Amino acid sequence: MIKQLYTILSTPENSGKKIGLFRTICSIFGGLISAYLAMTVVAFLIPSRIQEAAVFSIMFNTLAWACFSIYIALAPTKLDSLLRFLLPTIIFSITIYILY
Repeated sequence: MIKQLYTILSTPENSGKKIGLFRTICSIFGGLISAYLAMTVVAFLIPSRIQEAAVFSIMFNTLAWACFSIYIALAPTKLDSLLRFLLPTIIFSITIYILY
């Protein structure tokens, strides 16, 4: 069962012109979650008042979301797109946990 799932996820798609539904959904939601977590880490790390850090995070959230989404969508396989979504999410979550 797991070997079949791994084979399905690690097989590249036939055409490089189609992104695929799985990678599209991973890129949209993964990019959104990763961008919000990254901007939360940035708000913690900026040495200023929380209001200024929040404004900075809100302004650059759209750019971060677009960058993360493109990074995830351009993965060659479904497994790579899943890992490109999960690894930054886990890293930013642990960082927020440590900083909070």
